[in-house]
Amino acid sequence: MISFARGAPSTDIVDVEGLKQAAVAAFDSDPAGMTGYGTAVGYVPLRAWIAEKHGVPVEHVLVTNGSMQADAFLFDELATPGAAVVTERPTYDRTLLGLRNRGADVHLVTLEEDGISVDELAALLEGGLRPTLAHVIPNFQNPAGYTLSLAKRERLLELAREHDFVLFEDDPYVDIRFSGEPLPRMLELDGGAASEHVVYASSFSKTVCPGIRVGYLVGPPALIKKIQVRATNTYIAPNMVAQGTVYAYLQGERFPAALERVKSALAERVGLLDDALRERLPQASFRRPEGGYFLWVSLPEGEGHDVARITTEAAARGVAIVPGTDFLLEGGENSFRLAYSAVQPGDVDEGVRRLAAAIEAARS
Repeated sequence: MISFARGAPSTDIVDVEGLKQAAVAAFDSDPAGMTGYGTAVGYVPLRAWIAEKHGVPVEHVLVTNGSMQADAFLFDELATPGAAVVTERPTYDRTLLGLRNRGADVHLVTLEEDGISVDELAALLEGGLRPTLAHVIPNFQNPAGYTLSLAKRERLLELAREHDFVLFEDDPYVDIRFSGEPLPRMLELDGGAASEHVVYASSFSKTVCPGIRVGYLVGPPALIKKIQVRATNTYIAPNMVAQGTVYAYLQGERFPAALERVKSALAERVGLLDDALRERLPQASFRRPEGGYFLWVSLPEGEGHDVARITTEAAARGVAIVPGTDFLLEGGENSFRLAYSAVQPGDVDEGVRRLAAAIEAARS
């Protein structure tokens, strides 16, 4: 099986040896911190490192067991039953699941190649929509791989201030850019420590490894304090061993080179995928991402494409994809997501060849 389904790196681009060394260093330097319960806000030195990275006081930061738990805590606070929430269309399937399970009134806004349609959102707001939260993945979006432009970042902030909703900047892929120029975070554009309308989330799953399960939130202290209470009641404290290991790894000498190796590997794989798609699926439309793990493919509408059938035919040929319908409340039957992060370079072209055969078989 060649899998374009899972958004995770292959083991060969994870610095396993460096992580082993970091774990030992963490236990040697802080055995009490590693073995104790700790605090609900996370491993204190890592919390301080994150606060310094984002230029905010530590009271703005909460470290969690992965960014999905950070998302869940924020959704529990703001996406209450019946509350209006805005997301991109398409968006991460587990975001949709989490919001719908909480009974939120979800409004999907068209995702364009330069990010969410701010004009469409503005029209909804002018028409009376009053969201508590707008969820945006600004860099190398999951599932599309698109990046939110600077102009749209600034316009989103204007809308959040004007209509008084929280802009949730969900940003786990930001540090794995392998081409193009980085853009400022909306947290920074809104004043960093002075920000009142941005809650920022990120993760070490993509820069260190997903198994470490360390993510975090940055937001207004009053909101972070409420979420801290939820965290305390959920688990007393998150995983100190994982967070301490991450902190030791970030302080060590290996992390910069390891991050560059990750970005170089992803750049190679997306380049091979781009070439294979252009050769073997010339009818498909897609945009080559500048970072991240994902690429969104759309087949021509009106030609009878059925992604459920394509997915089945692909699996029968030994290739896995995720149908576009998973990332939408409706539609997506002619689209699918390809994750290139775990596919070995030598398997990319063969995987796309099998996929092309599956698409042809599904039509006939």
